[in-house]
Parts: sequence; structure tokens; C-alpha cells
Amino acid sequence: MKIYKKEEVTKATLDYFDGDELAANVWVTKYALRDLENNYYELTPEDMHNRLAGEFSRIEEKYPNPMPRDEILDLLKDFKYVVPQGSPMSGIGNPYQIQSISNCFVIDSPEDSYGGILYTDQQQVQIMKRRGGVGFDISNIRPRGISCKNAARTTDGIELFMERFSNSCREVAQGGRRGALMLSISVHHPQVLDFVKIKRDLKKVTGANVSVRISDEFMKAVKSNGDYEQRWPIDSDSPKISKHVDAIEVWNEIVESAHMSAEPGILFWDTAVKNTPSDIYSDEGFGSTSTNPCGEIILSPGDSCRLMLVNLTNFIENPWTENAAFNTAKYVKIVRKAQRLMDNMIDLELEQIDKIISKIEKDPEASSVKKIEKDLWEFIKDRATQGRRTGLGVTGVGDAIAMLGQTYGSEESISTVEHFYKNLAVGSYTESINLAKERGCFPVFDPSKELDHNFLNRIFNELDEQTIQEYKIFGRRNIANTTTAPAGSVSCLTQTTSGIEPSFMLHYTRRRKINPQDGDVRVDFVDDLGDKWQEYTVYHHKFKEWMDSTDSDCDWQSDDPSVAVSHSPYSNATANEIDWVNKVWIQAAAQKWVCHAISNTTNLPADVDVDTVKKVYEAGWEAGCKGITIYRDGSRSGVLVDSSQKSQPQKIQTRHAPKRPEALECDIYHTSVKDERWVVLVGLLDDRPYEVIGGKAELIEVPRKHKSGTLSKRSYKTTANKYDLKIGEGDDALVIKDIVSVFDNPNYAGYTRTISLALRHGAPVQYLVEQMQKDKEADLFSFSKVIARCLKKYIADGTKASVNVCTNCGAEGTIIYQEGCQTCSACGHGACG
Repeated sequence: MKIYKKEEVTKATLDYFDGDELAANVWVTKYALRDLENNYYELTPEDMHNRLAGEFSRIEEKYPNPMPRDEILDLLKDFKYVVPQGSPMSGIGNPYQIQSISNCFVIDSPEDSYGGILYTDQQQVQIMKRRGGVGFDISNIRPRGISCKNAARTTDGIELFMERFSNSCREVAQGGRRGALMLSISVHHPQVLDFVKIKRDLKKVTGANVSVRISDEFMKAVKSNGDYEQRWPIDSDSPKISKHVDAIEVWNEIVESAHMSAEPGILFWDTAVKNTPSDIYSDEGFGSTSTNPCGEIILSPGDSCRLMLVNLTNFIENPWTENAAFNTAKYVKIVRKAQRLMDNMIDLELEQIDKIISKIEKDPEASSVKKIEKDLWEFIKDRATQGRRTGLGVTGVGDAIAMLGQTYGSEESISTVEHFYKNLAVGSYTESINLAKERGCFPVFDPSKELDHNFLNRIFNELDEQTIQEYKIFGRRNIANTTTAPAGSVSCLTQTTSGIEPSFMLHYTRRRKINPQDGDVRVDFVDDLGDKWQEYTVYHHKFKEWMDSTDSDCDWQSDDPSVAVSHSPYSNATANEIDWVNKVWIQAAAQKWVCHAISNTTNLPADVDVDTVKKVYEAGWEAGCKGITIYRDGSRSGVLVDSSQKSQPQKIQTRHAPKRPEALECDIYHTSVKDERWVVLVGLLDDRPYEVIGGKAELIEVPRKHKSGTLSKRSYKTTANKYDLKIGEGDDALVIKDIVSVFDNPNYAGYTRTISLALRHGAPVQYLVEQMQKDKEADLFSFSKVIARCLKKYIADGTKASVNVCTNCGAEGTIIYQEGCQTCSACGHGACG
């Protein structure tokens, strides 16, 4: 195979996407085939599509009536009709990486014991290290204060273990990639309020999303202003704990937390279970227990979401005109082919799992060490084999509606969305029945279990008589078929709106740096360094297509962009403009025909009140949605206020540090840079960094199991103060006296004293981190990077960065911190120091 340099790939891909730098960057960094030495083997997405078509064709040849390779390639090329999502694009036909091509998994709820909790913790890490997100429910864990037969005698409850699972997720994430974890709990668990409130503190459970499983029993109690039962175990007929509490009180706390921090998400669990066809087979282990991190697939333990999209925008005939129409017949035909490729993807996934299991078997560790990982992947393989679950969805809904001349959120658009999804279901199920005829039904299929299932009957009523007769003879190939996943990265490649969502931003201003050799060009901005920049407007692709196709005397691209927007089908139809009621009804119209769930966010303005959030959730339940997620603008902003929002002092302000208590709690970090291991202690006052001490790990014995401790100060009149570190409790307690001298490096000690001085006098953490990441001195560079890496964990999500312009999309004032990494809120581009 020919090897390419990254510069070659970037240039060729930029040409492929007609100069769209965001699309080119997404493909080059995420999906282009490369080995572990970053040698590239694909020049443009055309090469990737050939790779994918070859693999899908290879599977087709195993079965009767194979689809020709050229036909498969026509579906994939140019991201026109069928788009495998994320993991499939990078993993299918990739000989350089042993990974699953599933995007996310659900695993069993942890058993109610320390061993069970550690077992689940290892399972999630083993999946995450192979690129998978994970979700699981924690309702099995006994509530705080219940007796247990160990030295502690009583349990600490769910919060401690939520932090464990969250920290493991953060630990396994590499190179700035955020781990993906969903923790859910039943509303009937006695600690549901602790679960609901935990993320009001922006520093808690930062490695996981959280959702509450809401029952109809609970919602009826809310509506009737009554009580409901909290119990544990939650599914027991004779629970050890049972108490009746005010449903409205619990509901108000859930809503208040969502208003404050956009979490928890809501899962209407009874609605979900009753309308998910795989739950028919709960006796065979396919009963749903939780959802994947993005919430689009409600899953049983060991199962996963394998995702593929159909691009709706290429089925609109005569777009942007009065004669615009949706070609339903062509759409259903393509959906059937896409479902066929989805079934092929299961075979490809089984091959990948075999590679994973083979690697585990060949790894040098003892069998006892490898057992949990090997058993996990064998269980995942069994679930994929027995159920053959697929996740076929659509993308470009927002653009398709605009291309038809409709306004997203209007009554007309709600009917159009239902038409899209009803025919997705018809095409998908028709082909799944045809595949059962050609290849066999999924192994646990039982027609007697599927009688009178409301969701299946809704779809079967839309199928032709021949297909129904074939279903009665051959069954179905796949236990459940459809979903709607978020399509952030993929929508950059299709150059459309994402999934079911409307357009987020129709235009933004980008800056291009002017080089001295550029000659006489317009200068719009001069920065603090004297560099000159030219500004220009970047348009959403389909919005620009509308401008180019519209017969008007206006030169849209030279006029104020807002004028063009006001005349377009996108007017009053972006994410922050749509009425929330209509957004819920669009989701409900789609959910009526979707097997699994829908990843969809209802955006609300910053000044919306708590009562409106409550109405959104209640409308979602009444409309038949399986879940609802809201985001109130600014609800995840950091506690540190952007300096531009306050008047700047004209002189240097003197600030006095709060007095240090005799003892401070501290976080302990074990980290490494350039193969050198370090230990860093961050003393905390009111949960904010107050002081830092650290040095090389070889000089100190701090067991890695200890993540926190206490720093006590011993004061002397004639000599410097000394600091003692205490870790552990009882028989496990350890005290390291005069820890600064133990690290034995005056350079590091002086450096940390300076940082500590700045911290306790109120210097914003993000500014310190940004300065430390600039250091290039050989001796201190590694240590500086270590300290910055530890301190950035205390930068609240949403905090504005000093960098003002995104280097990827050029948007101004959009750089914020997420999980300690600088991220553009406009395009999602991220970077970690």
C-alpha cells in the first residue's frame, strides 16, 4: 500500500471537500486509515469508501443474492446516501488497530458488593480502551447506611461509587479524548435525590453523564400530587427498605438540577420498555437495563450500538422551489440496502471481537488476570450473535425540511418528520424480513412472543401482504433495527445538519491571517501582537446552497447575513429559536416509528425558568417520548466569570490570601511525562486549589490506590514551616513527614511555592495553566507540564479560555474549557496541552 504524509492527505482532502477545513480536519484526524506510526494509507474519503465497500462486499458474498461491490460503493461514495458512523468508518478493514466497530455498550448493573462494583469497573475500562462508550444502571447498589458484613459495617451509598466509575472513565481517556459513560438509576431508589443533586457541583462525577429512569407510577403520582414508593431492592416484591415520599418534591429536585446543570437526563422507562421490540426477549437476556452515553439506544447487558445513517438531503427533488418533493420510493429502496449493510456490519463486528479475544489469549498476563476481559468479550459476542441488533438512522433532518420549503417546528414539518421515520421503519423491517428469508432469523426469534406487540403491529400494519406472509414463515433477521444517534462528526462530512436536530448556526465570522506577501488586501482586525487579519463569513452548507439557488435581486453573500436568514426557510428555525413544545412533538413523531430511542436536545434560553423545564419533561412523557434531554444556555458555564463580562480594573489590585488551616484535604496525582513518573499533591480550601507540592515519584512511596489525603502544617518561629502528608485510615494509615524535603529538589520546591502563592491569592486556575504550558526550559518543562496537567482538572467546564479565536473554524470568543481541554463551542474542535 502506498504511504502518504499527513500534509499530502490534508491537502487532497481539503480539495475533496471543496475547501471545507472543518470537514477535512475531521476526516484526517478521525477516520483516515493510518498505522501506529502515523503513516497514512488513504489520501481522501474516496479511498475509505473503497475500503468499506470491499469489506461489505466480502460479507455479501457469504450469502445468497449478494449486492455487487459497485452498488455498495455507489451508496457510500461522497457520503451521499449511506454513512457508517464513527467506529465503523475507522475500524472496518483496519489492519492496524484491534478494536470493536460498535460505538457504545451497556453492561450489567453492578452486583451489590465491593467485588461486584470492582468487576463492573473493570468491565467498563476494558470496553473504553477499545474505543467504546459504556452505560449501566446503579440501582442495584444499596443505599447509604444499610448494614453490610465487612469492617465498615454500613455502606457509604451510591456517591462514592459514582465517583469511582467517573474517575475510571477519565483515567482511560487518552490524548484529550473524553471518555463516554452513562450512569442511570431508578426513581424508586432511596438515594435518587443524592444521584440527582450530585452534578450541581461542577467538580463531581465529571467523567459521566447521568440519567434517571422514570416510571409511569412516579409520573402519575406527580400528576395527582401524591406519594410514591422508594424501595430497595427496587424490583423486589419484599424490599428491605420501603418508604412513601412526596413525588412532587422529588420531581422538583430533578427539574431544578436539570435547570442548573443540564443533568440528569430523563428516561421514561415504562414507555421505553413497552415500545422496544428487543424487550420481548427479556427471558433470553435482552431486557433493557440502561442506555448508552448519548441516549439513542436503550440496551440489554452485553449488547451494543452499531450505527449507520441515511442522508435525507439527497432524496429531495427540486429543492428550494415550490415544486420540492421527497422521493419516498427511492428513499425506501436505499433504506433497505442500508439495513442489509447493517446486517453485514454485525458479521464484521463478530470478526473484530474474535480478534480481540485472540489477542487477549495471546497476551502474556496470567489467565486469572485476563479472565474478566475475555469473559466480557465472549459475552458481547454471544449477544451480537443471538440478537443481531442494528442501529439504522437518518441525518440531515433539519436541512431536508428547509429544502422542502418548510420551517422546522411547524405543524407541516412535524408531519414530514413522521413521514421520514415511518418509511425508515417500513424499509428497515421489510429488508430485515427479507434477510431472514435469505440468511435466517436471529437465533432467539420466537413468533409467539411477538403477538400483539403495539410497536411491531404499528409497523406491520404498513407492510405489504407478501412481506407479512414472509414474516410469518421466516421471521426477522434483527431483534431491533432503528435509532437516531447524534451525528456531530459525521454531519461535518455530509455537510448537513446533525441527526434529527435543526441547524445550530447558519453563519459565523472567520479570520484569516494576512501574510506580508499578500499585497494590498483589506485589513479588518489587528491583534495585540500587530498581526493583521481579514474577516469573512462562513455559511452553513445548505444555507449557502439556498442562497446560490434563490432567484433574487439581492446579493446575499455581500449583504448582512441576517437579511438572508430572514428570507430563508431557516428563519426562526435554528436550535435556539425553535419553540420547545414543537421540538418535543417532532421527537415524539419520530419516536413513534423508532425501535430504540432518539438522541435529541431541547435547547432553552438562559433566562428560562424552572417551571418551563418541568413543562418540557412532562410534555415529553405525555407525547410518548422515551427520554428527554434539555440544555439551558449557560447552565454548564464555569463558576469563574469571563473577564470580558466584568469591568476591568485600571490598576493592579492587591489581594490577601485566606489563612491556611492547620490541615488541608488534598488530592493526590500519579502521572508521567516523557517516561518520568511524578507525584503531585494539590491542597484544597473550599474545593479550590490552595497549594501545590510535588516531585519525582522515585523519591517517595505513595501507593497508587490513595487518591486523597491530608496536608498538615507544622509552624516554627525560626525555621521554615514543614508539611506532613497523611494518607489512609486505621491500620492502613501512613504519615510522610516534611514531604517537601522528601522530594529533595529546590528548583521544584521554589516553583511550587510560586504557583501556590498565586493560587491562594486568587489567580484564576486557567491562567496559571496556560502560562505553565508555554514553558520550554529543559529542566523545568516536564515538571511544569505535570503541574499544569493536574491543575487543569480544577478548571470548571464552560470557563472561557484566553485564546479568543478557534484555529479550526475561525469562530471568535468560542473557546471554553471542557474536562480541562480547550474546546470550541461552535465546531467542537478541541486541544489539550
